[in-house]
Amino acid sequence: MEKVYLDSVGSFNKLYGLPTKHPLVAAVDMREATSFANHVEMQGQIYSLFLKNAPNCRLKYGRKTYDFEAGTVVSIAPGQTVTTDLAPEEISFDAIGIVFHPDLLFGTSLSEAIKRFSFFNYSELESLHLSDKEREKFEFYYNIIKEEIEQPIDSHSAAVISTNIQLLLEHLQRFYDRQFTTRHKENSDVVNQFESNLRRYFSEEYPDAIPSVAYFAERANLSPSYFSDLIRKETGTNPKDFISLFMIEEAKRRLVETGDDISEIAYRLGFEYPAHFTRMFKRLVGITPKEYRLKNVLN
Repeated sequence: MEKVYLDSVGSFNKLYGLPTKHPLVAAVDMREATSFANHVEMQGQIYSLFLKNAPNCRLKYGRKTYDFEAGTVVSIAPGQTVTTDLAPEEISFDAIGIVFHPDLLFGTSLSEAIKRFSFFNYSELESLHLSDKEREKFEFYYNIIKEEIEQPIDSHSAAVISTNIQLLLEHLQRFYDRQFTTRHKENSDVVNQFESNLRRYFSEEYPDAIPSVAYFAERANLSPSYFSDLIRKETGTNPKDFISLFMIEEAKRRLVETGDDISEIAYRLGFEYPAHFTRMFKRLVGITPKEYRLKNVLN
């Protein structure tokens, strides 16, 4: 399979036979493409947001092949890989999108704000599915950006374009929040699984280390970013803190119910150094493990 590196908006346009009207941003209508990239693995240094308008499109995005339904939004960040392996009837597809290089953001508010939009790091199965009204909002900002790109570049161009990209991203974040809400039942199952996996992990005699968020995300078949956002929205706590709080509750139980040495408890919870366990315990509980044991065993 051919590998293609997209280091600019121009290289993306060239791949699909589209004109380049601005060196750092493009409003793309894939129905206007005059060439198509198939059986290629694409990676690059550009952001892209695509709204699929028709159901015939399959891409390998992340680890799996995904059939993008009409109304699906895919968000791809620099460094991510997308593989196209399409059947002949799928090569030409109906989608619109915004493609932009990070250099467009220099000196604009979006330069820092873009870090907040964690959905750029979601996997293929975590794409956004828009309602008809939400699709209209995407198309609204797409048309504004397209119109601005077609104007001669001046000192205001980058600010106007990046502002509208940011507004589009803010709306997509809102739509993702809606999607999280409507999937409450499925998300609750993920939280329950997270808790079960935590108990299972710390039931081991000596865990290898304190588990990472990525460890539990992988077991839920989710990307770390999507998993983190899901847990935070369902529980009000980010998963890293959730893990820490679970460990502290388990430590409290062992301090009161067992006679294990405090260093032994630290090792059994995955801490490499007991001093790290003591510092975390005091930060979260307010007293040291020794003080907690004395206070609760005596009572």
